[in-house]
Amino acid sequence: MTDRTASARYEGLGRTGKGKVSTGSGVLAEQPYGFGTRFENEPGTNPEELIAAAHASCFTMALSFALAKAGHEAGTLDTDAVVTLEKDGDGFTITKSALTLRADVPGIEDAEFQRIAEEAKAGCPVSKLFKAEITLSATLR
Repeated sequence: MTDRTASARYEGLGRTGKGKVSTGSGVLAEQPYGFGTRFENEPGTNPEELIAAAHASCFTMALSFALAKAGHEAGTLDTDAVVTLEKDGDGFTITKSALTLRADVPGIEDAEFQRIAEEAKAGCPVSKLFKAEITLSATLR
């Protein structure tokens, strides 16, 4: 079992509050977040951006291991993730994570590539967290 940690602190309440988020590894150290970074594109991060980074990296690593297991020895995988936050009554809901993959994998047929990519999308631990729709557009270069 692996445990990873992060922490957040929010000073003030609502729109005027300001937060800072940190990760146990130190990669993020007191990075600012709040209403402005989440809804107004102010400098800093936000939960949806962090979820998108987690989903893109988890899926890409899962696909890398699946391709290696299938006997492929080389390749480059580039994944973008767009996480959508929508108004839901008085609150908000993450409704979608859209993955866009561009890959160079010598010697693989597109049908095999698409199958392995779909399996990696479904099997990635971050994908398993979502109640939201997950889409994948996979292009073999």
